[in-house]
Amino acid sequence: MRPFVLASSLLALLLLTGCSEEQKVEVPAPYALTEEAMGRYCGMNVLEHAGPKGQIILEQIPEPIWFSSARDALAFTMLPEEPKDIAAIYVSDMAKAPNWDEPGAENWVDARKAFFVIGSSVRGGMGTEETVPFSTEAAAKDFAEKNGGRVVRFDEVPQDYVLGNGTDEKGQNNG
Repeated sequence: MRPFVLASSLLALLLLTGCSEEQKVEVPAPYALTEEAMGRYCGMNVLEHAGPKGQIILEQIPEPIWFSSARDALAFTMLPEEPKDIAAIYVSDMAKAPNWDEPGAENWVDARKAFFVIGSSVRGGMGTEETVPFSTEAAAKDFAEKNGGRVVRFDEVPQDYVLGNGTDEKGQNNG
């Protein structure tokens, strides 16, 4: 009976070890923005547009999906027809951007950790309202003070703001 108990204990330990290793999924690093980056929804070169950009890396595809705006990257996560096996979501860190017209090729922030300004007077790369991302709350608040809008986290960005006409979930205009 003792060998059975020992074997059962070892099996349980192996299963637990396997589970804990599976939970340690490594998040892929962001890619540098290059001239080859084409926007998912507009089909245009991402560098042709001002404002923050986005990239999403899927679990089974080793190349980023590029977006001409941070708002488009967030839209991808909200649209039911888009893949849901997202390994990473990165947006331009506008706290480190050289300027609005050139948001930077390598200054990315994990969108799930970013602070977004919505409803500002500044328009995104496609001329629409933008979700302006920052790595720090202080930088987001400073931007909002200068350009209007309010600071929210990734999971607080209203779906209507991203997919709709710029109003939030209460029907209030954020512009």
